[in-house]
Amino acid sequence: MAGSSKTAKASPKDYTVMLKEAGALIAITLVAGLLLGFVYELTKQPREYQQQLAINRACSEVMPDASDFKEIEYEPGRNVSADLSENGVSIGTVYEAYTSSNEFKGYVIETTSSEGYGGDIVLYIGVDPFETPSVLKGVSILSISETAGLGMRAGEVLVPQFAGKQEEFFTYTKTGKTESNEIDAISGATITTKAFVNAVNGGLEAASEIFEKAIAEGRVTVDETE
Repeated sequence: MAGSSKTAKASPKDYTVMLKEAGALIAITLVAGLLLGFVYELTKQPREYQQQLAINRACSEVMPDASDFKEIEYEPGRNVSADLSENGVSIGTVYEAYTSSNEFKGYVIETTSSEGYGGDIVLYIGVDPFETPSVLKGVSILSISETAGLGMRAGEVLVPQFAGKQEEFFTYTKTGKTESNEIDAISGATITTKAFVNAVNGGLEAASEIFEKAIAEGRVTVDETE
């Protein structure tokens, strides 16, 4: 009959082929998943070991007078928390730093800015709180993914400018520093510079709060602070 059409029906053989192909795909997916899980577990311990080595190096770099670093708990107070949040900064692991003779030397603070051009910038800073303002012993970059040739120059351009400085906070400038708390920005990487400086400032603020609390609780004596 004119205009009529017939719809082709899949044969049992066609269904069998489709089921076999689907089964093969499922099997490949399962095997791939198992292999990925196996590789992840196989490399987990070496990765954790390398991460710990990087942390140990960072602690030693920023607090060279210390040889023992003891992790402590820290929860920022309301005011500090508000400042950190406003500047896109978070505080991670905090260590008390001691010499081999168990003399307390200060703090190592993990401080992260989430506002880098390429994502998080993770720093370790060493702080000697026995001076007023505190002495920034050093800064070490634990993780950074900025633009090559620009923000990735933070290690050579920014880090050296902080070592040994005694300031309550830092600012950055693109026109050449004229004040002791100013940091020369990386040319063409203002976003990276701002994030880096904010992370350092956040770490300093956290260290100050931790030290004040330690004094109030009697964990640091008055004699040690003189």
